[in-house]
Amino acid sequence: MVSHDDVRRIALSLPETHERSSYGGRPSFRTTKQMFTWIRDDPKALVIWLPTVDDRDVLVGAEPDKFFTTDHYADHPIVLVRLDAIDVDEATELITDSWRMRGPKRLVADWEAAQPG
Repeated sequence: MVSHDDVRRIALSLPETHERSSYGGRPSFRTTKQMFTWIRDDPKALVIWLPTVDDRDVLVGAEPDKFFTTDHYADHPIVLVRLDAIDVDEATELITDSWRMRGPKRLVADWEAAQPG
């Protein structure tokens, strides 16, 4: 299970990320003005971006106990992830991938170039 503190630590470890309250005071994490993840309460979940709506539909279809969506996100490449269904390693991967999609291209490219391997 992933806690709010885990999400905060993971998100804030990424370059030029800051936390800001949004959507009724829920914690959201951004680079510049682009939000890349947030925690929602109803239902409790981590919200992340994916490349396409089709990618979201594949995840939801393959692991509906972990990934889901709501009508609000029907036309958006966003998936909701149950915090009690993932561990810290998977949360790190999901949050980082969302940051890579939403962050400034130059910042992401520099970060990727600095990664080992």
